Amino acid sequence: MDSLAAAPGTGPATSPLPVLRKPRPAARFEDLPKDRTLVMGILNVTPDSFSDGGTHRTPDTAIALGLRMFYAGADIIDVGGESTRSGAEPVSPEEEQRRVLPVIQALVKAGALVSIDTMHTSTAAAAVEAGAAIINDVSGLTIEPDMPELVARTKVPYILTHRRGDALTMDSLTDYNNVTEDVVAELSGVRDKLYAAGVAPEQIIVDPGVGFSKNENQNWELLKNLDQLFVLGHKVMVAASRKRFLGSLLTVAGKSAAPLERDAATAAITALSAAKGAWAVRVHDVGPSLDAVKVAARIAR
Repeated sequence: MDSLAAAPGTGPATSPLPVLRKPRPAARFEDLPKDRTLVMGILNVTPDSFSDGGTHRTPDTAIALGLRMFYAGADIIDVGGESTRSGAEPVSPEEEQRRVLPVIQALVKAGALVSIDTMHTSTAAAAVEAGAAIINDVSGLTIEPDMPELVARTKVPYILTHRRGDALTMDSLTDYNNVTEDVVAELSGVRDKLYAAGVAPEQIIVDPGVGFSKNENQNWELLKNLDQLFVLGHKVMVAASRKRFLGSLLTVAGKSAAPLERDAATAAITALSAAKGAWAVRVHDVGPSLDAVKVAARIAR
């Protein structure tokens, strides 16, 4: 697919030939809406995503989905090339970049604001060079030592996510005295590394890491006490979309709801997070969450 082509089924074309669109000016972080919670669309360019089973593993299919989310109103498209689900095998930065860079370049040309979902400094640097405007790093307490310097040098916004361990160990690291207080304290500790490298406070966005090194009850406790994260003084993002604890809640006849059956519950979390003042939500299904944040903003107005 041409990098500026309309996604199949979204334009007037009925043939396999792409519909070319004029390049749009590069989107800017500072121009994002400020009167409501933002919606970040999840774009996994991986063969082992928990939510879609690798449906969008090729650049063409990933670009098509990214364009659909962009034209549906997503404020940010978050592109990732390595699964962070529990038990996922690590991916080399080289393979990760092979997956994500063509997608980032195409979406930026189309006018989308793109974030790079990566734990690797080299991938973050390459993605920013390709036009990504945000670094979304879920490495948590295991942040790579040169990531703070990159964030300071590029001056791009950085999403600091709470996570203990890695994808293979995090499910065993759920021992907290008080999950909300401990998450705030541990985020503060990583933030100190960013500050020491020269990262400005306004660059930092915090994510409590729902689903990462937390059990089911701890995830609900974090969401209940989301307002306590604002003590850190940064924007707060919530990323709970289609996660396992939602499937458990929606169990019917002893069977946990499948990932694609969790979107209504995700939209409910979006509305509640927006009501609490979240800066953004990170979701798979953009439309319902966009409606939810608009409703929350209208009620608050």
